[in-house]
Amino acid sequence: MSTLHPTIARVTERIRARSAAQRAAYLARIERAIAHGPVRKGLSCTNLAHAFAAFPANDKQVLRELRQPNLAIVSAYNDMLSAHQPFEHYPELIKRALRERGATAQFAGGVPAMCDGVTQGQPGMELSLFSRDTIAQATAVALSHNTFDGVLYLGVCDKIVPGLFIGALTFGHLPAVFIPAGPMTTGIPNKDKARTRQLFAEGKIGRDALLEAESQSYHGPGTCTFYGTANSNQMLMEVMGLHLPGTAFINPGTPLRDALTAAAAKRAAAITALGDEFIPVGRMIDERSLVNAVIALLATGGSTNHTMHLVAMGRAAGVALNWDDFNDLSDVIPLLARVYPNGDADVNQFHAAGGTAYLIRELADAGLLHRDAHTVMGEGLDAYFADPWLDDGRLAWRPAAAGTGNDNILRPTEAPFSATGGLKLLTGNLGRSVIKVSAVKPEHRVVQAPAIVFDDQDDVMAAFERGELERDFIAVIRYQGPRANGMPELHKLTPPLGVLLGRGFKVAIVTDGRMSGASGKVPAAIHVTPEALCDGPIGRIRDDDMILLDAERGVLEVLVDADEFAQRKAGEHDLSAYHWGIGRELFDGFRARSSGAEEGAMSILCETPPGVADA
Repeated sequence: MSTLHPTIARVTERIRARSAAQRAAYLARIERAIAHGPVRKGLSCTNLAHAFAAFPANDKQVLRELRQPNLAIVSAYNDMLSAHQPFEHYPELIKRALRERGATAQFAGGVPAMCDGVTQGQPGMELSLFSRDTIAQATAVALSHNTFDGVLYLGVCDKIVPGLFIGALTFGHLPAVFIPAGPMTTGIPNKDKARTRQLFAEGKIGRDALLEAESQSYHGPGTCTFYGTANSNQMLMEVMGLHLPGTAFINPGTPLRDALTAAAAKRAAAITALGDEFIPVGRMIDERSLVNAVIALLATGGSTNHTMHLVAMGRAAGVALNWDDFNDLSDVIPLLARVYPNGDADVNQFHAAGGTAYLIRELADAGLLHRDAHTVMGEGLDAYFADPWLDDGRLAWRPAAAGTGNDNILRPTEAPFSATGGLKLLTGNLGRSVIKVSAVKPEHRVVQAPAIVFDDQDDVMAAFERGELERDFIAVIRYQGPRANGMPELHKLTPPLGVLLGRGFKVAIVTDGRMSGASGKVPAAIHVTPEALCDGPIGRIRDDDMILLDAERGVLEVLVDADEFAQRKAGEHDLSAYHWGIGRELFDGFRARSSGAEEGAMSILCETPPGVADA
């Protein structure tokens, strides 16, 4: 077994020391809850009667006896999201599998699930980030009945899995197993889709042609096949050991997918306090798990959204991550995968080339993962070096492929696409931000150009259509942070700015907003913090100020006399139009309470304050 890389060991120890007080408080609270034992025994007869009144007779008898596990199902099912539509039939499959081992399951609650692909560039996107915290709260409501011994979480997409994770860690005294639905089958090649979008942005094709291409790309049940936040989520659940091994990228509606779902339910029952071994998720997830998640994200060029989500998820477990941790790990983690938008392949091709089993084994064998981290399979990651398959109709696992099936998609650690990971911390007189460089060509990673300041992404689009952006510039898009308008993704800017990049102009983005898990070839300094609304320096930038974005050295600066810049006042901007309509008025409290991007952009309290652990 390889020795853990010294930088990974150092960063992990730094996180452990930084987190010591809140982690201890969190664990004390979890241990107190565990000490009460199976919770149904503490409920009154009236409580219990209400809890199983509508159950079938046999299941009701099992619940009355209080000897077998009863699992909660918390699901993000809806049939508008292609990724979540397959969950419609999971509860019955789960219940049937658990009856085979004498256990039960109840559909405890549904959580909201919105599709960022539908809301991109629309007012509803301003609810997207806060839907994560709403999902965590909805999870708490689902589990508040206190009648469960473990939980099965059904979710896939952007804010949904992080929200379920935060909810799960809030109920950390219970075991948790996450069950994905898998990606849709491959549609048109991603490079063809990107080319069609660019042609539309240039006015060379019409809406009918664009819609046809998009429909051929997003064409059936399952997750979108590019490597955005949804599929990054699945990678992270795998490397943190919250899935059964090899579960992430099996297509929906297949016998193997159903067999894995049934097996996940049975495994969840086995790790309850009434099962064969007890693995509560609050003990299981620790700083090693979260460092492994960051490493897998970096090694695959995953979603920039996780520079916020993983911070928020860590806080739910009493673990304090920050962007220095991402940056220092990125310096030593090789980029092993090229999946769109960081390459031409989709996640089905990634899976066929070796997938998560190959990737996790490669990283672990090179000393680039905490191999001893706990998982739902027990101690250690070795169980995740295997792929599931059906052996004469029975679920089994076999060792990951010895070598990559396609070295244009997936590579070993000794021959990576890049010696370093796909994320970089930028610092300077504009604050702190992150940039995803894995999809940015080296010649575009340093941009020095005059600013053009915008307060809305639609203004950028309008300027492009008027032909006003045919020059070198850095688009500064401010008042896009969580407190200003909920921090919507600005992904629809990628095609027009990509057109300008392709025409030879030096182009980049600086924003306190997000650019989504599909951040691509245009260099983008995102999540700038402090945000403009909180008196961040980004609010003091003026048109034609020279800006330096240097992703090689990690620098983001406005090249203006320091005294003059300090004396400037932030530009005024009326945000009232962004706070009403499409439900945005209901999220006023979320905006007002939100922490900054580096603190996870959280509007809910997850950490256990000192003195509360024993309350």
